[in-house]
Amino acid sequence: QVHLVESGGGSVQSGGSLRLSCAASGYSTSTYCMGWYRQAPGQTREAVAAIASDGTTNYAHSVKGRFTISKDNAKNTLYLQMNSLKLEDTAMYYCAADSMGCPPTGYWGQGTQVTVSS
Repeated sequence: QVHLVESGGGSVQSGGSLRLSCAASGYSTSTYCMGWYRQAPGQTREAVAAIASDGTTNYAHSVKGRFTISKDNAKNTLYLQMNSLKLEDTAMYYCAADSMGCPPTGYWGQGTQVTVSS
């Protein structure tokens, strides 16, 4: 059974950095597409970044150049390094995985909150 657990969220001032982690179990991160989504209050969930099984990455325009998605297949863990955080990055961040397509939509974690303040 696929299980995803996010961590690393918190409160940070504008311009600061955070690194999110997503510990995966029940499958190998080397064979799945994995990604990060976020949802702010009152808004729809949006894709932030994805990394395919071959390591190819894609980013939302709003985070390109500031966020970096990566994975450690030996640890079965996905990461999202977030730099130069902005107020509009405040949201619940979700990890996702999928064996059938990319960006991933098959399996979801429960989310970790990121709050950016001025």
